[in-house]
Amino acid sequence: MKKTTLTTIKKFIKDNDGKLFIKNLTEFDAYTDGLIHSKNSTFKVAEKKEYDGYGRDNTLGIKNAWFVFDSRDYFENYNDENFQGYRITNCTGSFILARESA
Repeated sequence: MKKTTLTTIKKFIKDNDGKLFIKNLTEFDAYTDGLIHSKNSTFKVAEKKEYDGYGRDNTLGIKNAWFVFDSRDYFENYNDENFQGYRITNCTGSFILARESA
């Protein structure tokens, strides 16, 4: 099986433009300086986020997604009865980017 990399995720986003869903599992909480489980963690249609032109685009164009880059994002395949895609985990939280299963 081929290793999942950031390039794999970028291609998945590009190939499924307009068909992506996101499910935030955990998120960073500044009050506790750590990760907390997301409330109402369900799949939602992934909204596009325009790049503001400052620094690196850590969202890769997807609202509520956050990548830290430099080999600090961890990827694993995700499949259930309704969705297939990738789970992304890093120091800022974890989320699933997926498309509907065929």
